[in-house]
Amino acid sequence: MISVSIIGSGNVAHHLIAAFKKASEIELVQVLSRQKSSLTHLLDSDKIITDYVNLLPVDLIIIAVSDDAIDAVSSQIPFQNQLVVHTSGSVNIDALNDKNRKGVFYPLQTFSKSKAVDFKIIPICLEAQSESDYKMLETVAKSISEVIYQVNSEQRKALHVAAVFVSNFVNHMYQMGNEICTENNLSFDILKTLIQETANKILTLSPQEAQTGPAKRNDTQTINSHLSFLTDENQKEIYKLLTKSIIDHGKKL
Repeated sequence: MISVSIIGSGNVAHHLIAAFKKASEIELVQVLSRQKSSLTHLLDSDKIITDYVNLLPVDLIIIAVSDDAIDAVSSQIPFQNQLVVHTSGSVNIDALNDKNRKGVFYPLQTFSKSKAVDFKIIPICLEAQSESDYKMLETVAKSISEVIYQVNSEQRKALHVAAVFVSNFVNHMYQMGNEICTENNLSFDILKTLIQETANKILTLSPQEAQTGPAKRNDTQTINSHLSFLTDENQKEIYKLLTKSIIDHGKKL
């Protein structure tokens, strides 16, 4: 059994705690959080600590905090030659303090505390400085997921940027669509079947093959009609930019 402790109490930490509690190969020893109350619904209170001095030696410490805090948090760990990893998609492995062995344990998914996820299908991207440390991370990852990738820091940054495009930016488009519906006394629910089908298509088609719409057809009459309809300048500029990008991609083919 591999002993693991987690530092952090945000979205990623919450879901890792839930996943590790179900993994028979993992002993979740401690979780360090600034406030015990944020985790008592997930763990026994005796496993929740609030001070670095109370950390116990374990096989693996996972830092699941904001990107800006990784350096400072890793420097406060009161051990040396311990395997310490972070869970960030955009932060280089070198951001971790040099006193400990370094690695990355990056689950590529959007996490919200209120939304349960099936960790078995979440890709976990791993990086380590030695083969033995990588093997341990691989064992830990396989205890909660069936999808494991070895990814270096530059590749992981590329993945994170791509993820922002396909997740965060797409969700913002949902928000804009919702605003347009609300302003015109329509329910956003009407669009949900379309949203689901668009997501499903990408499972069997390439993005290029799945692309439809007036920009794909270069239907200038419809495009101009939409631009005339939009009154919000931000929405109008985004519509223009995305339309141009779709048209330009079509010209490259």
